[in-house]
Amino acid sequence: MLVKTKAIVLSSLKFQEKSLIVKCFTLSHGLKSYFVRDAFSSRKANQKIAYFQPLTILEIEAVHKNKGTLENFKEIKIASPFHSIHSDIYKSTIVMFISEMLHHSIHEEETNEHLFTFLETALHWLDNHDEIANFHLILLLETTKYLGFYPDISDMDMPFFEMNEGVFTPFHAISSLTEHESNLFKKLIDLKFDNNQKIFHVIERQIVLRILIDYYSFHLDGFKKPKSLDVLKEVFS
Repeated sequence: MLVKTKAIVLSSLKFQEKSLIVKCFTLSHGLKSYFVRDAFSSRKANQKIAYFQPLTILEIEAVHKNKGTLENFKEIKIASPFHSIHSDIYKSTIVMFISEMLHHSIHEEETNEHLFTFLETALHWLDNHDEIANFHLILLLETTKYLGFYPDISDMDMPFFEMNEGVFTPFHAISSLTEHESNLFKKLIDLKFDNNQKIFHVIERQIVLRILIDYYSFHLDGFKKPKSLDVLKEVFS
């Protein structure tokens, strides 16, 4: 089946000496993996590899056999080039971390147009703004809306956030955040991309990031802690 769709690159893995395996989140078919033969050997190798940087938004024409095997690109172009994401060290580090988080979080080969549109819009916001210290925190929390485990905020006046059920409660359980951690989490819930990016101190931001990674771990089977986490902490310390 020939498919034309937008796709967000989640990861690319070198295969043997010359080829790539590229995992994409597509607008039309959810998660798909593609085989790119001779990505490192053609005259246009640098151009080819540039297509597959983390979270690049592509327009693709591809052959989908839908048999659980690797699919193949027929045509690729960048949907809308980023101006700063891949050249700014802070933004590129954020993007590397988010792509790894999404790689471990999105598993279904099914359409999720709302998630795709949210990620596309958020990435363009990141590309066009400089106050970005909390961008990854807000994005990861908002993404849980589309993955099905956004916190129940109906009782946000309660002092403790219970991670397993995703609710605020009056009592502290084994899987609850402390009251201080719960208050930081409430701050995050109220944040939007355009809010004051200095609302958290460095240590508070690291606490909130740990909470989010733990929260993903509670709700996604087989979730793995991102390898790029230490790089992110170093850049934003």
